[in-house]
Amino acid sequence: MTSPRKHLVKDFNHFITCYVCKGYLIKPTTVTECLHTFCKSCIVQHFEDSNDCPKCGIQVHETNPREMLRLDNTLEEIIFKLVPGLREKEQQQEIEFWRSRKWKENGEEDGPRSKRSRLDDEDDGGGDGDYHRSDPQIAICLDCLRNSSLVGENVVKGLMKKFIRCSTRVTVGTIKKFLSLKLKLPSSYELDVLCNGEIMGKDHTMEFIYMTRWRLRGETAYPMVLEYRPRIDFG
Repeated sequence: MTSPRKHLVKDFNHFITCYVCKGYLIKPTTVTECLHTFCKSCIVQHFEDSNDCPKCGIQVHETNPREMLRLDNTLEEIIFKLVPGLREKEQQQEIEFWRSRKWKENGEEDGPRSKRSRLDDEDDGGGDGDYHRSDPQIAICLDCLRNSSLVGENVVKGLMKKFIRCSTRVTVGTIKKFLSLKLKLPSSYELDVLCNGEIMGKDHTMEFIYMTRWRLRGETAYPMVLEYRPRIDFG
């Protein structure tokens, strides 16, 4: 009986490398029009200058090709399992990236989580109670989108403290739960969360929204503004 053939990582390189940068796919993001997959940063940057898929040349969208992008979390997990040390390397690089951003809020010069990091490092009781504090952080402003014609306008109010800081991995669904708790809304009450006037899906992370929907860059980019309102049923 023959032993099963052992496969090397390079045997799968065709499926797990990015056509643009030629490296392993980081945050694999698929173009829904043609199903080609690239690193998220590679394809987002490519769409700054072109509306076509960099691999097959098909026009993805006439005006906003980033609307046709979807993260592939399953493929990401497969790649991390296939390539030893890749996950840890990327997590460290991501943390260093966010630390290097010039966050000036509250006088923190070396990153939005610098003070929190120092406190966490000094606390030997960390671990299970981390709650994503070790993740890269992002500052967000939650604004109430007021419109007198909306049903439920009297129920949904503005927050007394609308500026928050959270993990870049936090989803819109979590933000909705946070708002419902702070505004003391009924469990059946639903909200829309928008960025630049576009309704965000519940599974969108703050990092994804910042990279693909938030239009401001440079000194005016922070905090990222998300608006909320009573859910509108278009059906």
